[in-house]
Amino acid sequence: MIPIRGLFGGLISGTSLDGVDAILLEVRGRDPVSVEWEVLSFLSEPYSVDERVRIRAAIESGGARELALIHAELGRSFSRAFRALLNQSDTDPFELTAVGLLGQTFWHEPPTPGHPGVSLQLGDATVLAEDLGCDVVSDFRSRDMAVGGHGAPLVPWSDWVLLRRPGIGRALQNLGGIGNVTFLPADGDLNRVLGFDTGPGVALLDRAAQLASNGADLWDLDGRRAARGTVIRGLLADLLTDEFFVKAPPRSTGRERFGDKRLEEIVERVQPASEVEWDNLLATLTELTARSVALAYEAFLPVEAVHEVVLTGGGARNPTLVAALRRELAPLQVEVGSDALGIDPDAREAAAFALLAWAHVHGFSGNLPAVTGAVGKRVLGALHPGRG
Repeated sequence: MIPIRGLFGGLISGTSLDGVDAILLEVRGRDPVSVEWEVLSFLSEPYSVDERVRIRAAIESGGARELALIHAELGRSFSRAFRALLNQSDTDPFELTAVGLLGQTFWHEPPTPGHPGVSLQLGDATVLAEDLGCDVVSDFRSRDMAVGGHGAPLVPWSDWVLLRRPGIGRALQNLGGIGNVTFLPADGDLNRVLGFDTGPGVALLDRAAQLASNGADLWDLDGRRAARGTVIRGLLADLLTDEFFVKAPPRSTGRERFGDKRLEEIVERVQPASEVEWDNLLATLTELTARSVALAYEAFLPVEAVHEVVLTGGGARNPTLVAALRRELAPLQVEVGSDALGIDPDAREAAAFALLAWAHVHGFSGNLPAVTGAVGKRVLGALHPGRG
């Protein structure tokens, strides 16, 4: 008999490379249709400058030794963040049923005809299991990819469980390093849930802001520089010819396509040499994200059934990007904030992996084949038992 109440943790670091999000989620109920839930505690633990630099370098050119070292170090970073969460909520780790750990994505390569996809998330789950003494579920993407799926996005199933609202068609648009959307139909039909990556989120923007400021700024604070700039129309038009933008779902992408290497190619082409020229580039990249989201909606979502768009992720805190999205998505209603979502927007993805840990423990499938392209539903993740 499935217990009616359990405490589950969720840990994730997104493609924006900003740090670790940790959540403590109480789940009540015995099946995905009728569960009730409550966020007991949530925190974001930023990466140090050194951690961020090392992760970025390892993603771009890390060898086996560097990746192995970072795998162990990130395990300790995730453990520290979750310990801080438990202290914040005055929770004993032995009260937990399990913790869902996505980890930090280092490589994501979608499947192509004749070639299965691969995805690598680092952050040693055994370090977490030993330190906390509780069960940890990790490696969520592999099982879906083993049966032909993209292994992403995995959040749509959890979005349907946690965030669907009767009578309201919702598009939940994440603006992390990479953008992705979940469509939750007003009638609550799980078979009509859609989800896919829309393209760049803030990965290109953040890196451009860092280069523009010689490393002083981690991102374009409040979108101020982009707001001062003028869109470079020819560059924008060329960037929008990327074949990803016309690829039909299932589709996923990552920093491999819209990351530092791509930004370096853009900078080499534009060669910004002044504050004004950097501002223009940032304005163009902001418009690229907004336009790519709008194009994806027009092509692949039933926009007539979308009653509201709710923004999450770091890009939702960028007023210039939000304004661009509102303009591009009009007349759709675009909302930002916890009042619209019913949960702290920054906690959404951590909550998803806490719920996927719940699904693993109780034997429920957590992927949606129509979203990922897998041949069937699967229980996701690998279990690492806690001490004792």
